[in-house]
Amino acid sequence: MTSEATARVQLEDRLAELKGRLAHLDADLSEPLNPDSSERAVEMEDDVPLEAQAELVTREIESVSRALDRLDKGTYGICVRCGVAVAPARLEARPEAALCIECAQ
Repeated sequence: MTSEATARVQLEDRLAELKGRLAHLDADLSEPLNPDSSERAVEMEDDVPLEAQAELVTREIESVSRALDRLDKGTYGICVRCGVAVAPARLEARPEAALCIECAQ
């Protein structure tokens, strides 16, 4: 399997995992609040970390989706900022990486 084919499999697996995680977070956030106002306040406070997690997962989904788009367009592994090849070791560690090490710093 080529490195791009391997990256595609990794990215597609990661995307499915992230979408599943987001669905669970959305389900937790969609649960009806307790009618008791004091309990409702506690539940709303408990939702704050879940909302933050959902936002992070959403951003990661977008990043992985963009990497898959780059694979489709034939630009995967090319830094989107400077046009230099992204180091294979970086892509192996972070298949969704859009920037070379220099631009990422």
